[in-house]
Amino acid sequence: MFLKVISYFLPWPLRRRALQLWFGYNIHPSAKIGFAWVFPHNLIMAANTRIDHFTVAIHLDKIEMEANSSIGRGNWITGFSAYTKSPHFKHQVGRKAELLLKEAANIVKNHHFDCTNTIEIGRFSTISGYNSQLLTHSIDLEENRQHSSPIFIGDYTFVGTNVVILGGASLPNYSVLGAKSLLNKAYTEEWKLYGGVPAKAISDISNRAKYFTRTEGFVY
Repeated sequence: MFLKVISYFLPWPLRRRALQLWFGYNIHPSAKIGFAWVFPHNLIMAANTRIDHFTVAIHLDKIEMEANSSIGRGNWITGFSAYTKSPHFKHQVGRKAELLLKEAANIVKNHHFDCTNTIEIGRFSTISGYNSQLLTHSIDLEENRQHSSPIFIGDYTFVGTNVVILGGASLPNYSVLGAKSLLNKAYTEEWKLYGGVPAKAISDISNRAKYFTRTEGFVY
């Protein structure tokens, strides 16, 4: 804890070196962490990645960010590390408490990610708006124990504001999840708008829409 507090207040160039030396993190020279409390067991930040101010990321086995991906301000990212000796989730051999952002994926601000199990955000995908919850764990009522399942967000997807995505859910490539929706199952059909509570396919999406063919992650 002492080293974490010291590193938190260092100027970024010194902080990057300290995080690599003291915690073994792999942070590209062009990557940057703002005034944020980010201490997973393992951190990998590729070229031009960024974690903005006031984000908290704790109790995770790993955060891995591919080139040009970003995590915006005020996000709350938690997990339940597989390295703990707690009896929770011991029945799930191979569980990984991790957040994976593929190339140019973008999480904007003020969202909650429960990474008790893996959450993967695909290439050129956007978690937009505010106050969305991605929750990988809950109580298995039949077995009377905590259980978790991963969440997969496909490539070139757009997730609207204030949604809930539950463990075991998948949003396919080239698709949109509408605002205030509840995604609770694994869909596979691409080029669809999904929405509602619970979410279901509502309409087709044009494969000519420029969002789905862009080569830069940030949308101006």
